[in-house]
Amino acid sequence: MPIRLRARARRALSALRGWRERSGERGDVPGWVLVAVMTAGLVTAIWLLADDALTSVFDRAISSISSGS
Repeated sequence: MPIRLRARARRALSALRGWRERSGERGDVPGWVLVAVMTAGLVTAIWLLADDALTSVFDRAISSISSGS
């Protein structure tokens, strides 16, 4: 069974490689990694700077929903 699975995986990977070569598009992985890292950095910075304010906004929102006002 594992041999069949490996053969199927090899065929799928080779088909994917062939499609990528035919399409001529390789993608921009480093660009997307940079965007993801910068987004995570911004979220962390905002969280560190505004933790108390965000917590208070969240608590007020939850208490207004819980109290029905």
